[in-house]
Amino acid sequence: MGVPDELAERMSMAEQHEYLRAKFSRRSMIRGGAVTLGAVTGGTLVMGGTAQAAVPTQSSAPATQYVDGAFVAPFGRHLAFGNDASTEMTISWQVPVAVKKPFVRIGTHASHLSVKIDAEIRALYTPAGIGASGDHTQYYVHAKLANLKPGRTYFYGVGHDGFDPASPKFASTIGTFTTAPAHKEPFTFTAFGDQGVSYHGLANDALILGQNPSFHLHAGDIAYADPSGAGKTADTFDSRTWDQFLAQTETVAKSVPWMVSYGNHDMEAWYSPNGYGGEEARFSLPDNGPDKKNLPGVYSFVHGNTAIISLDPNDVSFEIPANLGISGGTQTTWFEAQLKKFRAAKDIDFIVVFFHHCAYCTSTAHASEGGVRQEWVPLFEKYTVDLVINGHNHQYERTDVIKGNTVVKKLPIGETAYSETEGVVYVTAGAAGRSLYAFTAPDSYEGHLNEVDSVASFINTKDGKVNETVAWSRVRYLNYSFLRVDVEPAPRGQYAKLKVSGIAETGDRIDHFTVARKAK
Repeated sequence: MGVPDELAERMSMAEQHEYLRAKFSRRSMIRGGAVTLGAVTGGTLVMGGTAQAAVPTQSSAPATQYVDGAFVAPFGRHLAFGNDASTEMTISWQVPVAVKKPFVRIGTHASHLSVKIDAEIRALYTPAGIGASGDHTQYYVHAKLANLKPGRTYFYGVGHDGFDPASPKFASTIGTFTTAPAHKEPFTFTAFGDQGVSYHGLANDALILGQNPSFHLHAGDIAYADPSGAGKTADTFDSRTWDQFLAQTETVAKSVPWMVSYGNHDMEAWYSPNGYGGEEARFSLPDNGPDKKNLPGVYSFVHGNTAIISLDPNDVSFEIPANLGISGGTQTTWFEAQLKKFRAAKDIDFIVVFFHHCAYCTSTAHASEGGVRQEWVPLFEKYTVDLVINGHNHQYERTDVIKGNTVVKKLPIGETAYSETEGVVYVTAGAAGRSLYAFTAPDSYEGHLNEVDSVASFINTKDGKVNETVAWSRVRYLNYSFLRVDVEPAPRGQYAKLKVSGIAETGDRIDHFTVARKAK
């Protein structure tokens, strides 16, 4: 049982959290003998440097009971860069029950995992009545590594008392990761949004692994444990969906940093006033954003010559306002400061921004978000952002080059946009696994062109939906897909390039274009 619909429509995320805690916490304490639990166990979270204190996620949970660690295997491994992608990495995983003394072993060869680093467990408790499961506690484990070497591949294994990855019998559990380079060099990254748990999600993951990306961007709506997506808990909320998702994703995320941004389906009111308490238990992202308390999914990192910025559009969404205004404007202020800093940096050529709600999309479901156009599009244009990647709408759509809400240059498949002087290209890559939406215009993609001069759509504003007819919808593909971006540096004064491709679940290319900018 969640918040009654008629009440939830009038409640912010913080009010829904307070309502659920008042309704369920007292009963849970009585039934479970609960304690307020942060880190079940903790330790030093560094690689060859000074220890950093872990900040535990506070959860109301039953008293922890341990089983013999020899019978417990880790699963759901996933990586994330730290603030400095060239020297910091967080290794995260899950265990089905509480274990003692979790750790990571790391080395430069699979047979030489000489360094042992203690890890932190974050226990996340969901009581019966919140959703589809009974009383349920999940155990997420994190180890933050620092002082790594840039551009270096490391071998690692995760374990706990009774399960040591250095043992020959667990050799198959060893994984690898590679830190970002210290200098400009070619690399590839991938991106999508709205995956969830499905055959199509699994198929996309398999194709992404084959691209050999340096990292992957997930533009919100990650697991769909809360399928309502309105910023409120629903009768079908099931935290165990996250177990399935992390197991599905592990094939890629155990070796490729899986950098997430938060969407409307990622707000789960039970865990915290901002709805992100569950995500804070499951993910350890860079913490260089403007407001770690309210906006844990807002951050930036640099890989080679490219700066990546993750934003939280729930803060500016008119369509789904559960967290509207949660930052009090600090996110936009921080965002502009980041753009200004990266544009001035001598070694950064490209700025890529990813987040959930679309600035420009013609889907019949959500279409375009007026809050994003109002708050951030002027900054995209002022600082000549090179590529904007969104999810939210379950399809692939790519715009022409846009500036001032109009097409400044048509961008047919295979052509080049010069972001420094022309405008911004927007890609909706929200067809990673969930059920597909629809367009009002026919599909038009590589090998299947069906171009039209205008498309009927709408934009979500503070006063509701407003119809608009747009000319910027250049590529539309209504099937499962993801985005591949090949970054090609260049000598100073020559054109560095982002070569962007839309890849279908079949492996076929459905779109490709280039964004070029003179290298610094």
